[in-house]
Amino acid sequence: MVGGVDQLMKCAVNVSDLFYTYPDGTEALKGINFRVMEGERVAVIGSNGCGKSTLFYHFNGLFLPTKGTVLINEEEITKKNLDKIRMTVGLVFQDPDDQLFASTVWDDVAFGPRNMGLSKREVAERAENALNMLKIADLKDKSPDNLSGGQKRLVSIAGVLAMNPKIIVLDEPTSNLDPRTSSSVMHLLVDLSRRMNIALIIATHDVDAVPQYADKIYVMHRGRFVAEGTPEAVFSDSSVIKESQLRLPRIAHLMEILHKEDKLPVRNPYPLTIRAARIEIMRLMKQGMRNNQSIKGKY
Repeated sequence: MVGGVDQLMKCAVNVSDLFYTYPDGTEALKGINFRVMEGERVAVIGSNGCGKSTLFYHFNGLFLPTKGTVLINEEEITKKNLDKIRMTVGLVFQDPDDQLFASTVWDDVAFGPRNMGLSKREVAERAENALNMLKIADLKDKSPDNLSGGQKRLVSIAGVLAMNPKIIVLDEPTSNLDPRTSSSVMHLLVDLSRRMNIALIIATHDVDAVPQYADKIYVMHRGRFVAEGTPEAVFSDSSVIKESQLRLPRIAHLMEILHKEDKLPVRNPYPLTIRAARIEIMRLMKQGMRNNQSIKGKY
């Protein structure tokens, strides 16, 4: 972001020198520094067990640091302000079964607003709006126990949206979702972020989708961040990605092969989306046509 604009924006999440050790002695986080501005969309990518979920549990006080600080809207999380923090930060768990507990979908989605002390009318409006946004209003009277994995995922997201948080933290939000529903959910979240200045923090393995919504990416490996920056900057260093047991997005990988193996003059950072790849391919085709015409002109 441009310096003048960035200075006007508020820091939604600010993590400084964060360490976390589990009771069994496992060092899960080792000196994490992490910043997200209000309205910013940030992806945290990394292999299984690298520490993503452990980090996310710190954002609403489920875990407190062994060492270091976590600030939400410039206020440090402590045992005394957890209720306030949890009204600001909505967390969608990796496993919906860890989040859903009420007898019906409606009661689950309405649970958060009820505990905020809202009127019955406002609770109903929030629950109804969240269910309608995710197109699952027809599930409201069903038991979460009788839902598919994908439906449970949508209900867990709806429960967070009903809280109207200013920071939404999602741990693998599109797992168990079919491609169309996954795309629809991400478009909804990005639209909400843009319209309501909500900070989105997403842990994911889906490196193909990340460039479509993330302003910034953090790469985590063995409890540390090993890279951060824009999608273009992070994915331009394939060695760091591979060392972190990840892969490039499919489109970037194809462009890397065309560049390194087929010796085509593809520009790096490599395109990360279909649209960017189309532009680069058209550029290469036009360049090839000009070169052919230049050669013909010599004879």
